[in-house]
Amino acid sequence: MEFTTVGRTGLTVSRLCLGTMNFGPKTSEPDSHAIMDRALDHGINFFDTADVYGWQLGEGITEQIIGRWFAQGGGRRDKVVLATKVYGKMGEWPNEQGLSARHIVKAADASLRRLQTDYIDLYQMHHVDRKTPWDEIWQAMETLVAAGKVLYVGSSNFAGWHIAAAQEAARSRHFLGLVSEQCIYNLMTRHVELEVIPAAMQYGVGIIPWSPLHGGLLSGALRKIKDGTAARSGEGRANDTLAEHRGTIEAYEKLCESLDADPADVALAWLLSRPGVTAPIIGPRTAEQLDKTLGALTLTLDEDTLTRLDELFPPVGKGGPGPEAWAW
Repeated sequence: MEFTTVGRTGLTVSRLCLGTMNFGPKTSEPDSHAIMDRALDHGINFFDTADVYGWQLGEGITEQIIGRWFAQGGGRRDKVVLATKVYGKMGEWPNEQGLSARHIVKAADASLRRLQTDYIDLYQMHHVDRKTPWDEIWQAMETLVAAGKVLYVGSSNFAGWHIAAAQEAARSRHFLGLVSEQCIYNLMTRHVELEVIPAAMQYGVGIIPWSPLHGGLLSGALRKIKDGTAARSGEGRANDTLAEHRGTIEAYEKLCESLDADPADVALAWLLSRPGVTAPIIGPRTAEQLDKTLGALTLTLDEDTLTRLDELFPPVGKGGPGPEAWAW
């Protein structure tokens, strides 16, 4: 396993992050536990979850599954860099969502109970809360850090200017501020290259891409549909996107075939080669799927391949960061 540090911190994590959103809704608890054990066997020490995962209001089903896994002992908690999130609706009352100081502190305590741990390594804001001032947010996070309940703070789904505003507010309080930004980023969705990634790199914030395979479309979708093995790429939004970009996906899968590489490995290897990226989030539903993702770590894409990928999946505008991407 390859390791790196999160942004400007000394926190060491694996280059792949285990996403747990399937735990509960699509993967049983025994299978979820098996996946986490297998992840540790492979050296994956970075796990990501959220209080809303499990999709039963206020229950935190996925966090509970992880907590019962930690409770089995064997050094599981000590080995894992644990990331969870706050923001989503956890009850019917007004203060049971968002980033008010009240909700942040209460949500952290609830996550700690479900996860059966006394600290969260990386506590991420799941979305921007436009009505809550940064001084209030940072005061709450400082309280959690001072109590030892949270070690680092991250963001998710922030714009570049949100990162800048957050960091400048944290700087004024002599607080570390954000160390990571979790955003959608893959070959088919590259708009974060305009301002989010440049802002993150300027402030020493590590990028943690979610949906690195764009809902399965970059994992060999056409081949899987033909073979009858498609789980996600043949339904819903992914299917609509496939219909719109079928020619591009066909060309992409032919390119991967010429490289003798699995399409999912190519998509992950491309992300691992991008500036500022800490660890893409993988979301296996089985231990076997987890095993297959490791091929991305040994795949190096040459310049010709990277150029061809840019041709197939052009960056936004003229490419690169703004304003050069849209101006002279």
